[in-house]
Amino acid sequence: MLTRREALLGSVLTAAAVATIGAMPTAASAKDVAGLPREKVTLVAPPFVHAHDQVAKGGPKVVEFTMKIEEKPVVIDADGTQLNAMTYNGSIPGPLMVVHEGDYLELTLINPDTNTLAHNIDFHAATGALGGGALTLINPGEQVTLRFKATRAGTFVYHCAPGGAMIPWHVVSGMSGTVMVLPRDGLKDDKGRPVRYDRIYYVGENDFYIPRDDQGKFKKYDSAGDNYDDTVKVMRGLIPTHVVFNGKAGSLTGEHAMKAKVGETVLIIHSQANRDTRPHLIGGHGDFVWEQGKFANPPARDLETWFIRGGSAGAALYTFLQPGVYAYVNHNLIEAVELGATAHFTVDGGSWNDDLMMQVEAPKAIAS
Repeated sequence: MLTRREALLGSVLTAAAVATIGAMPTAASAKDVAGLPREKVTLVAPPFVHAHDQVAKGGPKVVEFTMKIEEKPVVIDADGTQLNAMTYNGSIPGPLMVVHEGDYLELTLINPDTNTLAHNIDFHAATGALGGGALTLINPGEQVTLRFKATRAGTFVYHCAPGGAMIPWHVVSGMSGTVMVLPRDGLKDDKGRPVRYDRIYYVGENDFYIPRDDQGKFKKYDSAGDNYDDTVKVMRGLIPTHVVFNGKAGSLTGEHAMKAKVGETVLIIHSQANRDTRPHLIGGHGDFVWEQGKFANPPARDLETWFIRGGSAGAALYTFLQPGVYAYVNHNLIEAVELGATAHFTVDGGSWNDDLMMQVEAPKAIAS
């Protein structure tokens, strides 16, 4: 069992933090940044995304975000299985943060004294050792502010990385999210022509490793640190007990399904901080897909399934042409059906187009 004392002793990042702080440049760049306009953004829980401009207005700015770390139990399936979750802002995945290339992302990260563990944040979008992980390591009762320049356009994972075995444990306990850095002039298709989206949704895929008792039932624990030893043993088997979207099996189905209308173009951001995955929209396609998540590269066209590498996020754009319910799955269908990686889009409006699909003849007995 991981004790509070052990958690608060820090990690290998402590020495790295001291070294990194000592090596930081002078305040000249900070003085330059001080003259830029600032925008405070209130984050929203996935699959939704805070309001943002698709094309930047004016020059670079400092975009300010605040995120609070929450350690809390989360039910992850219909059977009541409990994950001792670690979260950014209370959601799994953490919120999507949107800026434009050339902007500065400034995050205040808060670790309330009601938590029991040290946490930090590693931004794959950032340039600098450990992605800011050494500069953001905070114990319960502390907060820290980090700023980095968004120099590359695309979708990028962020996650907790406090050092050693703590890194995968915190990630598979829910601590990951995504930053989207849009080109200043917006997204472009494979021919370099502007494309826009009517709606945007963020789907974060997580693999969970819940320990079982001697009877094979999933165990529950009192606090975030209590499950450490048992969970690490399950993690090392590399076989997840759950693979889910947005923190829970069924979290994006039924009344929580993502919504769209016929004729609307939807941008889907999909992240997986730990394992490879293969998103697929049943009955639809990826009109344009930034499979590697980098908007400087032209998107692929007309994909049926796309590949998201572990530790990355990608983006897919699709215009819905028919009404109905569309399943959005990890096309490892065992993980989709048996472990939970399924979501739904509910598409309304318009009329059914028989030219695109129709039942020519209803089921009947085989003709003799």
